[in-house]
Amino acid sequence: MIRKMKDGKYRLYSRKKNPKTGKRRNLGTFGSRAAAEKHEREVQGFKHRG
Repeated sequence: MIRKMKDGKYRLYSRKKNPKTGKRRNLGTFGSRAAAEKHEREVQGFKHRG
């Protein structure tokens, strides 16, 4: 899940909420949306690797 921040950067959050805090985990901040989307694909690929 990618959100745009006030300073114009994009932050990647986990898809699921942390049950303990009720918030999403921050998976990194990126200068462009394309970079954030690329990293999101890398994260999902890593999670589904056997």
